[in-house]
Amino acid sequence: MAISHTSPMLPEGALQDKIILVTGGGSGLGKSMTTYFSKLGAKVAISSRKMERLEKAAKEISDETGNEVFPFACDIRDYAQVEALRDAIQDKWGSPDVVLNNAAGNFISPTERLSANAFDAIIDIVLKGTKNVTLAFGKKWIAEKATDRVFLNIVTTYAWTGSSYVVPSAMAKAGVLAMTRSLAIEWAKYGIRSNAIAPGPFPTEGAWARLLPGDTSEKLNVVNQIPLRRSGEHQELNNLAAYMVSPFSRYMNGEVVTLDGGEWLQDAGQLNFLEAVSEQEWDMLEKLTKSAK
Repeated sequence: MAISHTSPMLPEGALQDKIILVTGGGSGLGKSMTTYFSKLGAKVAISSRKMERLEKAAKEISDETGNEVFPFACDIRDYAQVEALRDAIQDKWGSPDVVLNNAAGNFISPTERLSANAFDAIIDIVLKGTKNVTLAFGKKWIAEKATDRVFLNIVTTYAWTGSSYVVPSAMAKAGVLAMTRSLAIEWAKYGIRSNAIAPGPFPTEGAWARLLPGDTSEKLNVVNQIPLRRSGEHQELNNLAAYMVSPFSRYMNGEVVTLDGGEWLQDAGQLNFLEAVSEQEWDMLEKLTKSAK
């Protein structure tokens, strides 16, 4: 079989009997990653606020992979509900080996149009929710004297650059990034590693439609801002996430891996706009440069 960027990367059974929690695992990228983890033999629990969606996703994944997926409704903004989620997984399978903090929310808007409640809606899910999950499971791992436990957090490249029009998300993801790196050092002595992925555009029907509604994506030429001139394929993210939660990555700690086709570097480079200069214009500029000498 020919190998491509959309081929599964890890060997069969690479996550056999690993217990993994994926927040926001009932749809979009969370569901994609859950499916691949399950194919690799993991026992995966998925959470979000809507049980009906979770149960549907769990059945679809189980039917495809042959492995049970455990759905549990949880609003991660509420610490008591996170503790209930933790205890339910413990009763079902035992303590998780991996927690993937994937649940998020976002929308584009000029900041001055946002209400305080709109700000809170994003920060409470992304920052407070990730903190709640990390604290609840981290405390349990430490009390159990567990070893080789992994937090994998989904952040964004604008967590370190900032970004206009998604200010609440940028603030919240920057906090998650800081927590990832801080706990990578503080909790390493307990056998807990913390890493993150900063994905570029990986279109999903739900999130893509909410972030860039209607034909906004086409008007803004989102793909043309990426040097590779394409968006990501889900399996590319699945492969990276599976590697980062697998035994193969045991020396990786405090790392943030960017998977965006070079998008953030394209925007960061001061002269990257010169991509738009044609060959004829370069010829003219070269002549002018030589004459100036």
